[in-house]
Amino acid sequence: MASFRGFSVVMTVLVMVLLAGCCGGGHGIVLDPPEELGICASAVTIHGYKCQEIQVTTKDGYILSVQRILEGRGGDGGGVKKQPVIIQHGVLVDGVTWVLNSAEQNLPMILADNGYDVWIANTRGTRFSRGHTSLSPSDPAFWNWSWDELLIYDFPALFDHVSQQTAQRIHYVGHSLGTLIVLASLSEGKLVNQLQSVAFLSPIAYLSHMTTIIGVLAARSLLPEKLTSLLGIAEFNPKGREVGNLLRVLCTRPGVDCYDLLTAITGHNCCLNSSTVQLFLKNEPQSTSTKNMVHLAQIARTGVLAKFNYGTINHNLMHYGEINPPIYNLSNIPHDLPVFISYGGRDALSDVQDVKRLLDHFELHDVDKLVVQFVQNYAHADYIMGVDANNIVYNPLIAFFKKHGSA
Repeated sequence: MASFRGFSVVMTVLVMVLLAGCCGGGHGIVLDPPEELGICASAVTIHGYKCQEIQVTTKDGYILSVQRILEGRGGDGGGVKKQPVIIQHGVLVDGVTWVLNSAEQNLPMILADNGYDVWIANTRGTRFSRGHTSLSPSDPAFWNWSWDELLIYDFPALFDHVSQQTAQRIHYVGHSLGTLIVLASLSEGKLVNQLQSVAFLSPIAYLSHMTTIIGVLAARSLLPEKLTSLLGIAEFNPKGREVGNLLRVLCTRPGVDCYDLLTAITGHNCCLNSSTVQLFLKNEPQSTSTKNMVHLAQIARTGVLAKFNYGTINHNLMHYGEINPPIYNLSNIPHDLPVFISYGGRDALSDVQDVKRLLDHFELHDVDKLVVQFVQNYAHADYIMGVDANNIVYNPLIAFFKKHGSA
């Protein structure tokens, strides 16, 4: 029998890919950078790029880490004003996942070399975004949020800051959970006036057809009314004993293969580098809130994209004035907003059937403002870690940005 420590390492691989963005290929990066070093020094400036570490404070007090790559290695383009691009990771990882590949293969540096002003976001609760004006991560109240709050607080703070600094409309790239937050925001009319265009990689809006058995089991297990007895924690820390215990139980269920977790969770990725995966494990996964994981599980269980369900009529009435949580109506997304969507045929999380349901909301979208790319042999992790993602996905994405750039 393997030791608990050994089992936790295996479980870490599982959780890092569950509903998350994944990784990249490391070339000279400082592994597992300490907090005082930061992402710029550990993974960006070593490649010859100028990079700034920035802090943005949300209205509810969270202090978010943001990295800004001001220019490509070729210089500032003769003083030409650059259009900003915000890049958002998935759940259980942080912004470093975008810059683990070589400069020729990772999206932020490719964008910078193509003349964009790149801003890398880091969600609250991840290692560089654990600050707060009054709370500590050891306080349960620090973790009292789901992706609803990311929509309400984090994204407005980030977009407002970038808008103020650049005085331009913003291109956006999200992967996995990073797609869900903006889709929901747009459905409520938020961010519309600040966006130039959006790109969704491995989009998550519906999760009813996940083909990963352990993902389905996890979704069924994470119920709001059972949180205390199930985990007893507010912070969902993949490296912690409590989450390890939960996953240990899930791995005993029939049909669950915890020995090939990357494939079992994300699908059959075509183009991963084993050394890159090892590098990723040096840096990830990151914590999120247990409430956030429950909210994602609710989408998978119900097939409905709605605000957090508190599990009882009284609690929902208290928060929303309604018995059921309000639904995010994606058909409200403006039809003239340029949208780029790329999804894979082997993705076990962003399943083809669920993506097609998402695409139904774009049936009336302006034809010249919508690009849908289907990559037959791509799975969830290929969009961040694939060795050919630069040619398959990023080059068409940049062409889309250039077509729909500011006048």
